[in-house]
Amino acid sequence: MDVYFYEVFEEEARLIKSLLENRLSYGLTHKTIQESGHLRPPAPIISVRTQSVIPIDWQDEIRAVLSRTTGFDNLKAYKRSITRPVALGYLEEYATRAVAEQAILLMMALFRKLPRQMAQFPQFQRDGLTGLECQGRRLLVVGVGRIGGEIVRLGLGLGMEVRGVDIVRRHNFVHYVDRDEGLSWAEAIICAMNLTEENYHYFSYDLLKKAQPGVIFVNIARGEHAPLADMLRLVREGHLGGLALDVFEDEPEVGSALRQRQLESSEKARIVNELLQYPNVIFTPHNAFNTIEAVERKVRFSVEEIFYFLKEGNFHNQV
Repeated sequence: MDVYFYEVFEEEARLIKSLLENRLSYGLTHKTIQESGHLRPPAPIISVRTQSVIPIDWQDEIRAVLSRTTGFDNLKAYKRSITRPVALGYLEEYATRAVAEQAILLMMALFRKLPRQMAQFPQFQRDGLTGLECQGRRLLVVGVGRIGGEIVRLGLGLGMEVRGVDIVRRHNFVHYVDRDEGLSWAEAIICAMNLTEENYHYFSYDLLKKAQPGVIFVNIARGEHAPLADMLRLVREGHLGGLALDVFEDEPEVGSALRQRQLESSEKARIVNELLQYPNVIFTPHNAFNTIEAVERKVRFSVEEIFYFLKEGNFHNQV
């Protein structure tokens, strides 16, 4: 077998099959590496997403790992752990608009109390459902790169007042502010940062307490920006008016525990489950990228990268 794909969802599988056809021998599964039970690598090239933990001892048998993501924190962690060269590649940008739209979607759903609306529909009950319009509301985007910049544009298009926080001020259409000034000003905060050692657990309890009570917080970036225990404390206290997460701290552990319905195996999965009981909380399964347009680009880029590696021995985007 030439290549094996982990963490492949249904729509992605169909596209992989249509593009590869008989050009390579391959296998695929919806499971992560750890869920698959594979003790040895099934192919010299493996492809993962964000939740597979690549065994260190596979380094002796694999030639390459392609992460079908634009983020590559998982590959950086693997590279630090191994002692022999393994080609580690990731994808060029394919989902900026998709992720930005999901961020705005989650914010608007919290503004309009969508989970509570759905819960009260069977009784056709409107009490407590009065929400907020976007026009004139104050949105702070923390991390204004490609995705953050697109979120700013969408927010401005909705008639919101939008401010940005970033150590690099690269966009001339963004009104940048200092972090603490932005936190005290905002009615909604969207995290769109890349993950670094410096911003790990950035949105801590103490930081978000600087925001005004009732603020909406959305994270579509990396789960490690927003520690789950702190999010639970802020929701319990009512300081957060709404919480929406598409990414989760220790996501491989959380995702596996939820899929296997083994909440007792993960403290963070238990926190996620408790948070889901609140009517002002929305969680999505790291799905912000998942549009027809983005997935088509993602699979095409993945296949191109694999053939490029087979020809050149490396990837275009290599860690």
